[in-house]
Amino acid sequence: MTTNAPRPEVLRYTAFSGDPDGGNPAGVVLDAAALDDSDMLAIAAGLGYSESAFLTAPPEDLDGPEGRAYSIRYFSPKAEVPFCGHATVATAVALAERTGPGKLLFATRAGTVPVEVAEEGGTVRATLTSVEPHIDEIGPADLAEALAALGWPAADLDPAFPPRIAFAGARHLVLGAATRARLADLAYDFQRLEALMHRLDLTTLQLVWRKSPAVFHVRDPFPVGGVVEDPATGAAAAAFGAYARELGLVPEDAVLTLHQGEDLGRPGELTVTLRAGDPRVRVGGTGVRIG
Repeated sequence: MTTNAPRPEVLRYTAFSGDPDGGNPAGVVLDAAALDDSDMLAIAAGLGYSESAFLTAPPEDLDGPEGRAYSIRYFSPKAEVPFCGHATVATAVALAERTGPGKLLFATRAGTVPVEVAEEGGTVRATLTSVEPHIDEIGPADLAEALAALGWPAADLDPAFPPRIAFAGARHLVLGAATRARLADLAYDFQRLEALMHRLDLTTLQLVWRKSPAVFHVRDPFPVGGVVEDPATGAAAAAFGAYARELGLVPEDAVLTLHQGEDLGRPGELTVTLRAGDPRVRVGGTGVRIG
């Protein structure tokens, strides 16, 4: 950004909560045309949120609603990430407050992501549709290293949730905790886990405890982004939905509720919707401006 160019407005929104003190905060820049990569990284680092989103004009081949299609990039305090669910929801809420609810289309580095925004009783809710997901195995040595970095004995894993790497725009290692207490007790080796995640190209670990057939509590260590934990992780929720469906842990047609952030004092709720015949995953939640 040139020194005499005006600095774009940096908005602050939280996603997956209607309370500014809940959910996951994100920086949102609705016009980032004057920013280069270093500018965007500096803004994200200055905010210190797990991710911030930056909008520019859509690519010419993006066939979206007129005036409601954009290119979007996401930066953590340390690096760019290909896709971020909570910053997408935060951005959609910010746009809806300015141009009204309806359909939006975002060109991300992971692919095209449609978002539908609705308003009911003063509450704004955004639901994104992921790119097509896929699930990969994790090798025994890599799994052992992940557990060692977490400080989790293998016996603390829930055998109903086989460890897998799940992708729905970004890669996440899914691990099932046998108890809520195991999930609540998160004190890991930051540098050791960060090194493994860089080697496996992981964005977060999606740590999951199943409360009931369709209700889960989740936590997401995020050392590669420069933060200890992500308070509410839409990309990981989408990946988890695909994982749970592929492994037969939930029906092909299902609505799941994920609670995240309670252990950080920032409770949030993510709704994951699976539709029979559509491999993509929908992740929705409320959002609100901070300050």
